Amino acid sequence: MKILMVNKFLYPNGGSETYIFKLGEYLIQQGHEVQYFGMEHKGRCVGNAINAYTSDMDFHNTFKLKKLIYSIKTIYSIEARKKIRLVLDDFKPDIVHLNNFNYQLTPSIILEIKKWSKDTNKRCKIIYTAHDYQLICPNHMLYNPNKKNICEKCIGGHFINCIKGKCIHGSLAKSVVGAVEAYFWNLNNVYKYIDKVICISKFMKQKLDTNPILKNRTIVIYNFTDFERNILGKKGNYILYFGRFANEKGIKTLIEVCRMLPNINFVFAGSGPLKNLLENIKNINNVGFKSGEDLKKLIQEARFTIVPSEWYEPFGLTIVESLKMGTPVVGSDVGAIPEIIENNKTGMLFKCGDVEDLKNKIKRLWNNEKMLYFYSKNSMKNNFNTIESYYSALIKIYKK
Repeated sequence: MKILMVNKFLYPNGGSETYIFKLGEYLIQQGHEVQYFGMEHKGRCVGNAINAYTSDMDFHNTFKLKKLIYSIKTIYSIEARKKIRLVLDDFKPDIVHLNNFNYQLTPSIILEIKKWSKDTNKRCKIIYTAHDYQLICPNHMLYNPNKKNICEKCIGGHFINCIKGKCIHGSLAKSVVGAVEAYFWNLNNVYKYIDKVICISKFMKQKLDTNPILKNRTIVIYNFTDFERNILGKKGNYILYFGRFANEKGIKTLIEVCRMLPNINFVFAGSGPLKNLLENIKNINNVGFKSGEDLKKLIQEARFTIVPSEWYEPFGLTIVESLKMGTPVVGSDVGAIPEIIENNKTGMLFKCGDVEDLKNKIKRLWNNEKMLYFYSKNSMKNNFNTIESYYSALIKIYKK
């Protein structure tokens, strides 16, 4: 089969990029042809045969006139339609697999895919992997970054609440653009042209199904990880947090707990806007961003890891990676986290944002070697998707 993988960023930038690179590579190994469409960028590492991409759009480092032009282009992109048409004409894909496309590429590309399919009389399925809540929430997160709490006010198409809450980067102007974009494409019913929406958790499916257009198109396939199941090794004398240092990740709650438990060692691995809060706390060792074998070693040797998120985590890859290494997880009871952690079997759930509950769960597990071993042993019995099992589920959708 010929698969056109679409994502706004075609360079290493986050989880969706890791997904398209690894999935594309595996599809090629299975004998399929894969090309990519997205924005041009100096770091681009995948592409298409005719080198057709949209112009790089940097919202942060540009002058005011360009920002005004960008505001229009984030709603509807003539350039994206023209460029993807060139790729469609040349590659003639059987599948267009959409990932993150809003704002930089815009849903206008969906209209062009359907137009091309009609003009050429060629059947072309549109598959979308939802990595966040973009189709029902203009800021992608169902989270108000100003009030720092979970927010579902836009569900049901009430996107005016994005403006009221200044939910996109705390900016009224950006929030207006985001709300207009959401209203425009929902009123134009463009998402009806997507054949299948792959949700990365049951929780995400439940939220996306609140949109009547999406309800009968969603299917759950849990994300894959390339972490191999490991043997149960010797544990160190620390608890690990790895990920982004940001409010929605519950970092402030965790730091408060760290201060309350001065005799327990915590290791933080990552980066983010709140990294300064980790300074001058004696029982916190911030080792910075880690990846590859360095990260695996940190996870494997941790007594357990903490996932204190205070937004609706759509999946929880850090949990899967921990459990694959035989390391239990203490996580908040929101989003998809309760789907991944088997409470009192592979870890513990605590009430989201509750300092006392988190503190008590940490103390209980830290001081109970028997319970820790039980959780660790159960963690090794996981059946999370590998790239092979993920492909088996995906190819059925492609061919159906």
